[in-house]
Amino acid sequence: MIAQNYEGKLQVIFRQHIQPWHPSSTLTHEAAAAVLKIAPSKFWEFSAALFSQQSDFFDVSVINETRNKTYERLARIAATVGVDEYEMLDLLRVSEKADGDGQLNIGNNVTNDIKLMIKSNRVVGVHVSPTVFFNGIEEPNISSSFTATQWEQWLAVNVA
Repeated sequence: MIAQNYEGKLQVIFRQHIQPWHPSSTLTHEAAAAVLKIAPSKFWEFSAALFSQQSDFFDVSVINETRNKTYERLARIAATVGVDEYEMLDLLRVSEKADGDGQLNIGNNVTNDIKLMIKSNRVVGVHVSPTVFFNGIEEPNISSSFTATQWEQWLAVNVA
């Protein structure tokens, strides 16, 4: 809808925003970062596939699962849209052993990507999701409960 109705009038910049009060949010965002590294053209397709199965990654659904097991399920979803499952797991898995220097907090191969996402959101003052900026100003009336109809109405009024 946006691409068709607002082509040339609106630029959308999507930034991922982890919700730390939902611990698996970090894992799903790491999976998205891995997709962006491996097959950036598959990001939206992966996102749609993940959203269709989002409840499988809610707090109660992952409470008794190890982090690496959750990554395996996320990589299988990515594989359904043409992302190499094993390449993705190489980016996501966290070793069960200390690194060569004895470090235990070693992260994975998208940890630095996640750090950059968080830093960029902090710079512009993102605290909740979604946070929408329009012409560089935060639009506080848009929330996660905004319906497609509400979006259409808001865009019709605000985008000339």
